[in-house]
Amino acid sequence: MSELAVIEQGSKVIMHFAIKLDDGSAADSTRVHGKPARLTIGDGNLTPNFENCLLGLKAGDEREFTLEPTEAFGEPNPQNIYQVEQSRFSAETPAEVGNIIAFTQPDGRELPGIIRDISAGVVTVDFNHPLAGQRVTFAVEILSVE
Repeated sequence: MSELAVIEQGSKVIMHFAIKLDDGSAADSTRVHGKPARLTIGDGNLTPNFENCLLGLKAGDEREFTLEPTEAFGEPNPQNIYQVEQSRFSAETPAEVGNIIAFTQPDGRELPGIIRDISAGVVTVDFNHPLAGQRVTFAVEILSVE
């Protein structure tokens, strides 16, 4: 019987994963689309803390790891919250609380921002990761390791 490859730096991994919040809701899941994630450990697709959870696992393993905000998506940074004049929004991209809008940066990249508040013609836009400040459970099923 051959040994199964164990996940280590540089391993090519195919896996299903879900990121769940404390209330049990799924923030992300590869199973929704039936398409597993493919990544190479160390390629930057996952943060080091998420990758560390995978080290030592092999095909067939299923695990859940709970990560505190500082280990997952960080704490919200007040410097990532901006006030924008409501007049800068259009009918195509209306400022409505809860909307996620892509804002084009000076370098041409797009950065998503969540509309948090609208008051007196001023829109509060939060550019923190939507899961910043959240404790998350990272559930994985390893399908293959090379």
